[in-house]
Amino acid sequence: MDPADYATRDGLELAALVASREVTPAELLAAAQTRSRAVNPRINAIVRTLDGIADERAAQPLDGPFAGVPFLLKDLGQEYAGLASAGGCRALAWTPAAQHATVVQRWLDAGLVIFGKTNTPEFGAKGVTEAELYGPARNPWDLGRTPGGSSGGAAAAVAAGILPVAGASDGGGSIRIPAACCGLFGLKAGRGLVPSGPEASERLGGASTDGVISRSVRDSAAMLDLLAGADPTSAYAPAALERPLLEEVGREPGRLRIGFVSSSVVNPSPHPEAIAAVADAARLLEQLGHEVEPVATPYDDAALARDFLTIWFVNVAYMVREVKRQTGSGDDGFEQDTLIMAALGRRISGVEHCAAMERRHEQIAAMARFHERFDLLLTPTLATPPPRIGQFDPPRALRPLAAGLLKTGTASVLSRVGVVDRMISENLGWVPFTQLANLTGRPAMSVPLHWTAANLPLGVQFVAPLGGEATLVRLAAQLEQARPWAQRRPLL
Repeated sequence: MDPADYATRDGLELAALVASREVTPAELLAAAQTRSRAVNPRINAIVRTLDGIADERAAQPLDGPFAGVPFLLKDLGQEYAGLASAGGCRALAWTPAAQHATVVQRWLDAGLVIFGKTNTPEFGAKGVTEAELYGPARNPWDLGRTPGGSSGGAAAAVAAGILPVAGASDGGGSIRIPAACCGLFGLKAGRGLVPSGPEASERLGGASTDGVISRSVRDSAAMLDLLAGADPTSAYAPAALERPLLEEVGREPGRLRIGFVSSSVVNPSPHPEAIAAVADAARLLEQLGHEVEPVATPYDDAALARDFLTIWFVNVAYMVREVKRQTGSGDDGFEQDTLIMAALGRRISGVEHCAAMERRHEQIAAMARFHERFDLLLTPTLATPPPRIGQFDPPRALRPLAAGLLKTGTASVLSRVGVVDRMISENLGWVPFTQLANLTGRPAMSVPLHWTAANLPLGVQFVAPLGGEATLVRLAAQLEQARPWAQRRPLL
């Protein structure tokens, strides 16, 4: 297939070409592999290739809505039987998965041709993708900047034209953040709609979900259609969608009432480009006939940030313990920042963790009150343009100190020498808006409507009430038509 033609198609278009026998899965795979060989050495998006497996699959008869389309898995929580799912962690780099994750099996059932796995930070615990195991992923719009995280490798691969849609997941913004950094569309489903099985019933207490990052709204809609629905290991069966989300693409969203905020207690002074992104989106929405108005932040964002990090640190502590138990690895199997988060997590009492989990109800109730008046909440996805690679590396002087404190088990001192404050401000300061949807279980999306004066993407986020995926898709498709972004590409 002609590389230029391949690069202009979304996943459903490529599948239609396969169905009409205008192109074969092998030809599509070759196009993806050729593009990967050309650009991946510069962006480090793909960290594990499955060329032999992919070549064999592409030669077989395939069926499904994405039959023959090349696809990449995130190297975290999207297990492929017999292959390692390292999650950016040295201790897991060579531990094979016993079985396919439910979402991976559903992607295979949809006819996708999986040819690799993408870069992610260790355990997906950061908004940037700079794991020591594989090195940093780079943003195709500016190779000195991050593509975001934790699905940074997926976003970089899609933005660079290796493929039109890639596997991703979102526990605190990890679909929406990299989508915003790379000029792509990112939709996070509501709690429980996509199963986490068979190894987990819910990840991160239901805050995390699998999905994709794509160039087109309809690809994301069609992907969520095939991923949605409980499996036997699910904690519960969520309410079914009224109709397939793909059928919502092109359907009028109606006149929506949208409230917007541009700042946060965590970052009261976002970059001017982030404020401009929301103002520009508000103008476009008004031109499309929607009611848009500024509102006070409808939830306690300071408390939400504290509770999110409390839950996150405890979760990291649990993961480090489990990986050590399963692999026999010591501290040398993990990055120092991960060990610091784990140490902080172990200091949190069970009562404190339970309180943080229970306080989610206060945020849920606040959003329920907001959604009685407004259909959607609009915010920047990012409070700043994509940061530079290494921008959040700890000062060299702190590393020996942190190593000594970890070794002696006196990590509580870290909170008194500024390490904790640094982790909070740097991990959440540039992305203070995305965790809301995870802790409250609401669906949300990042739409690539804004580019900075330096030609860097910076998306805007919409948060919907429970069951609001259809509203999000209808609005996203309307915005996509009003201000197309799919053919806006980095010069890579």
